[in-house]
Amino acid sequence: MTALADFFSGRPTPEIAQAVLGKQLIYEGPSGPVGGLIVEAEAYLGPKDSAAHAYGGHRSPANEALYDEPGTIYIYSRHGQYLFDIAVQEKDNPQGVLIRGLEPTIGVAQMAAMRGKTGPEISNGPGKLMAAFGIHDKALNRQLLNAGPLQLKLVGGRVPARIATTARIGVSQRGNSTDAPYRFYVAGNPYVSKMLKRDVDQKNHGWQA
Repeated sequence: MTALADFFSGRPTPEIAQAVLGKQLIYEGPSGPVGGLIVEAEAYLGPKDSAAHAYGGHRSPANEALYDEPGTIYIYSRHGQYLFDIAVQEKDNPQGVLIRGLEPTIGVAQMAAMRGKTGPEISNGPGKLMAAFGIHDKALNRQLLNAGPLQLKLVGGRVPARIATTARIGVSQRGNSTDAPYRFYVAGNPYVSKMLKRDVDQKNHGWQA
């Protein structure tokens, strides 16, 4: 088993969502590399999760990436924005982790220019971080991470001082999974979506020193 497949399978999806926090996500774009540290992620548990795209075993060309090998990129659009999800668990077990927030560390000025914003507004949301990368289509859908321009560094990064857990944001109101505690984020990091200024760790951004 590859390191990528090993990282994205063999343990519960909520654990995988927490494990990506602090890992570095890099996009080798046409204007040079951009990227940063993942600070927020949501777990989606497949057919039994009423908020998941594969709820009830739903399968279509649009969500086929979720059924692929662990570590497969799943890009979908919502409200005119593109979002980045990673297929986890073994093939044909359609669970995923949505990357919701990123603290920029590479190509920060370029990311700010892409967004026309500065500070947390660069990438404190799933659509925002994709726009900051300059990704505005589904060309990378169903590609494996680390096999192309979108790279997740499994080694290194930062360690959260504390991981906070809440219900997911903006999910379907159907079924019994709407309020499931499957959103995880680096407590105190300003690049977490909907983070209040009063809760921001100004010194360490929520990372272990």
